[in-house]
Amino acid sequence: MDARVKKAVLGKIDETVSNIDEISKIMQSLVHIPVGNQEDFAFGIAIGRIYNSFHYQTRRALKRNATQEEFAEFLRILTSKADKIRTALTQL
Repeated sequence: MDARVKKAVLGKIDETVSNIDEISKIMQSLVHIPVGNQEDFAFGIAIGRIYNSFHYQTRRALKRNATQEEFAEFLRILTSKADKIRTALTQL
């Protein structure tokens, strides 16, 4: 993965973990939508934010979609940071 994209993804993970209140506000604004599990819903919002950053930064920095190899590396990063993200979300 390009270093600029990787830096942006890692930065978005840190930002997401540091700004859990934003995820809480999103959840509160969508309270009328029934979900089975609030923790999984919050995790999905966090992962969506991080994936959006990966996709956007790849398009912006590299002017193309990510390759399969780049996407696989993105998934490895997510896997390695998933516990950190989940732990931060327990503060909701």
